[in-house]
Parts: sequence; C-alpha cells; structure tokens
Amino acid sequence: MATVERRFPADHPAAQGHFPGNPIIPGAVLLSETLWAIEARLGVSLSPCLVKSAKFARPVRPGDRVTIEYSGFVKRGIKFTCAVEGQAVLSGEVVCDPGSTRR
Repeated sequence: MATVERRFPADHPAAQGHFPGNPIIPGAVLLSETLWAIEARLGVSLSPCLVKSAKFARPVRPGDRVTIEYSGFVKRGIKFTCAVEGQAVLSGEVVCDPGSTRR
C-alpha cells in the first residue's frame, strides 16, 4: 500500500458554490484529485482506465488534508481509500484491463 497526500486550499474555487456557509469539496473534484495524485506518484496516466466504483463516505472541506492510500497494478486496476484525520471520506477502484469490467 502506497500513500500520498493532497490538501484542498481554504479558498478552493470549487467550494464557493458548494454550499454557501457550509462549503464542501464536490465529490467529482475529490475523485479527480485523487486519481491525479496517484498518477503523479506512479508516473503514468490512468486516463485509459475506468472508474469501477467510488463511494463517498463523508464531505471534504476546504483546508482539509486528504491522505490517499492505494494499491494494485496499473495494467489491471488500482484500489484506493481517502481519509481526513483518520476518517474515511472516499473509497473506490479503477480498472485498466477492459476485459475485467462487468457490463
């Protein structure tokens, strides 16, 4: 299992409209930042991969530091979990072998 961290700045532009007075980082932004962080650490592109699952457990707020743990193989798939202060916020999997997806 490998680990990488990502911090969402307090003034992150995606949080401005989500939601006034109670800002959160949208799930799509959290997911894409997670995948970009894994790509950067591995030095590969995950763009040919498909998101097999993504479960959002709780909101991420501007200013939060997200710890991303991941494991797997780029040619087959990568499982990941994200946490803020030890509490899970996102878990999921990307699959990179087209034959491994269910249709």
